[in-house]
Amino acid sequence: MKKVLLIVNPVAGKLRLRSELFDIVEVFCNNDYMVTTAITQYRGHGRELAANAYKDGYDLVVCCGGDGTLNEAMSGLLEKGDRSPIPLGYIPAGSTNDFADTLGIPAIPSAAAVNICKSDRVGIDVGKFNEERSFSYIATFGAFSAASYSAPQELKNSIGHMAYLIEGMKQLGNMKRYRAEIHADGRTFSGDYIYCSVSNTRSVAGLVKLSEKIVDLHDGMFEVILVKYPEDIAQTSKIISGVLASDFSGDMFEFFKAKEITFVMDEGADWSLDGEKVEAPGKVTIRNLHKAIDIYL
Repeated sequence: MKKVLLIVNPVAGKLRLRSELFDIVEVFCNNDYMVTTAITQYRGHGRELAANAYKDGYDLVVCCGGDGTLNEAMSGLLEKGDRSPIPLGYIPAGSTNDFADTLGIPAIPSAAAVNICKSDRVGIDVGKFNEERSFSYIATFGAFSAASYSAPQELKNSIGHMAYLIEGMKQLGNMKRYRAEIHADGRTFSGDYIYCSVSNTRSVAGLVKLSEKIVDLHDGMFEVILVKYPEDIAQTSKIISGVLASDFSGDMFEFFKAKEITFVMDEGADWSLDGEKVEAPGKVTIRNLHKAIDIYL
């Protein structure tokens, strides 16, 4: 009999897991798994649990929660190397579930559990941040980034991704200018920016959508968006129009693909990794771990 570790965040999203956990466990039991359920007790607990899963003899780790919980599970599985020794399953139960949307994972927890038991596993790319942290689908800094970790949990539970919009609107009047030099696979970009994302997803905050023709989760490359600092209302209007249309071809954006990116800034920035705040120094290197984790799709 195979052993599965369920890492469960009981406060994720709209608290659905509290009522549906039995159904999830039943699905795995009916598919010849011996189930251990671990409820996360504090931030970072999911990472600790996942890091010990292989030596504890588990054949599979399943993350039950939002994007932040998934980040912790992935970081734990990659704590000792650039490839996870065991596969990962994901049962999305967060407020936006951007990555689950990209992966096509069912939104109903019990259906997501069936998906894990019945589908094939596929290697996906994962990001490594300054060789210290991993992220599953996005690293950002600048305008709106703080909304991902500063929006109150109660608000996220009640109105979902609209909570991020409300929090982001509060920050519009205080856009910070980031002077940065970016080195990406032999190319260099420099200037003043208000936002940057390094991602491997088709959906960001449930609002910005990238075409599946552009995003490949297994190609060893990130999609990078840089938004330049606007000097007047006209340039601000161009940025808003581009973001709403998911069109980053205008002169207020830099959009490119890269497998390794280094940021050199005059001062450090608060980054968001899958919605979790990370303070970083003036120099940050992000590299793509090609097909680092096998996940059931």
